[in-house]
Amino acid sequence: MTALTLTAAGCTGPKPTVAVFEVSGGEQFTIELATPELVEHAQGLLAGENLATVPSGEVVPGKSSVNEPWSWHIDPATLEFTNVTVESCDGSPQHVEDDISAFERFCPWSARVVAVEGPDA
Repeated sequence: MTALTLTAAGCTGPKPTVAVFEVSGGEQFTIELATPELVEHAQGLLAGENLATVPSGEVVPGKSSVNEPWSWHIDPATLEFTNVTVESCDGSPQHVEDDISAFERFCPWSARVVAVEGPDA
């Protein structure tokens, strides 16, 4: 049985698999995992495997049911995990919220996976 969720238009669709991240300071944000490889990677991080840890993706302004309560989300098609990023995309979810125009990409160095949720979890 497939999990369903309501979309903004009121239609139902499949609920995506997501990774919940926490950054230093305790703030959390959520990113949709668009491929089986990303789901597997996030599950590996959750299990403590030695993998690339920093999520990096393009910031999209606008509410998303995946990343509530923030008014932005990461484009799931651009998500990748890496160990090295530029400092300009590091920060916290609140930094992005406060100055979204300053963030083309978000790659919080201190992020760690605290949950993988959804039908493929």
